[in-house]
Amino acid sequence: MTWWESFRIARRALRANRMRSFLTMLGIIVGVASVITMVAVGAGAQTQIAEQIRTLGANVLMIQPGAASEGGARTAAGARHTLSEADAAAIAELPLVRAAAPSVRGNAQIVQANRNWNTTVNGTTADMFVIREWPLATGRYFAPAEEASAGRVALIGRTVATELFGQADPVGGEIRILNTPFQVIGVLAEKGQSGAGRDQDDIVFVPISTAKLRLIGSASSVNRDAVAYILAKAASDDAIGAAAANIEALLRQRHRLAPGTPNDFRVADPAEAMALQHASTRTFAWLLAAVASVSLLVGGISIMNIMLVSVSERTREIGLRLAVGARRRDIRNQFLMEAITLCLFGGLIGMAMGVGAAVVIGDLAGWPVFIGPAAVAVAIGFSAAVGVFFGWYPARKASRMEPVAALRVE
Repeated sequence: MTWWESFRIARRALRANRMRSFLTMLGIIVGVASVITMVAVGAGAQTQIAEQIRTLGANVLMIQPGAASEGGARTAAGARHTLSEADAAAIAELPLVRAAAPSVRGNAQIVQANRNWNTTVNGTTADMFVIREWPLATGRYFAPAEEASAGRVALIGRTVATELFGQADPVGGEIRILNTPFQVIGVLAEKGQSGAGRDQDDIVFVPISTAKLRLIGSASSVNRDAVAYILAKAASDDAIGAAAANIEALLRQRHRLAPGTPNDFRVADPAEAMALQHASTRTFAWLLAAVASVSLLVGGISIMNIMLVSVSERTREIGLRLAVGARRRDIRNQFLMEAITLCLFGGLIGMAMGVGAAVVIGDLAGWPVFIGPAAVAVAIGFSAAVGVFFGWYPARKASRMEPVAALRVE
């Protein structure tokens, strides 16, 4: 008897007891649906975090003002502005640093004709876009002369461009920031949301000299050279740790910090923090999938139970088949195929339910979902393996019956 013939016989046997077959498959259906749903939601979260890491730019280090001491008391991180443009220039000279960009920022109302929009205004240098690997959709970056002369030019994000200009081309247009006119010289390519959920495209960039002179001033009213933070780009992935150590040593020297004195700045790797979040999300997703797999185990046990019942009910049929010349392996394959068919049909139904549940959860909760072919293949393959594992004993028991004893059973 071929496997195809065994499959046809198994299908007829399952159709003869449809309700029992469905209830037997229920554990497999719930298990496969749960696994696919959990893996899809977890993979979607990982994909989103990976995309957010990519939008930061490669090998990026953020230097922020740290806590400072006042009268023996430690203030909050960032309470004092201890970084300057000169610090950024010195960092850019380090061998393991490709570029460094100082920044000041604040919120402002942007006006264009009869439209207006409140957004973040960031004063920085052209190196910022090298560090962030932020290409242009249209236009150009700041020219060195515009940075040196506090030129009234601006680069805008995609969100700002849409809100102020609609479908029109913003390049060459004029916007007003705090009643100061600026010419739009470029529109940045779309970045999407950051790891904190902020829209990275809802921003306007101007030269840092312009921001300090005409808009938001410096980061400190005392030190006109102060900046809010500095972004630096390490020369390579392998150089991130050494670059961070070199930046720390340089700033301690420039800030004249005595040995043992805490840093008045912080050097952080945003991608590293997001990578840790990525790893924890992946671990949590696999934990949920492992818990959901318990349903597959329960389903497998119920399949074994029902198959044992089926063998008992069909003992005379088994004896008759053996008596007319059926081989023992044909009997074994027949019952094994019934168990596998139950699991495969249950797996297919569970797959459809899992995909639907993942999409619904993503829509209702606003979570990303990613249903990869690997997750579907693993779930279906595992359900088939459950059928083989839990169907083997009943099938073997059926094949080892003696024809005479089986035919005598009432």
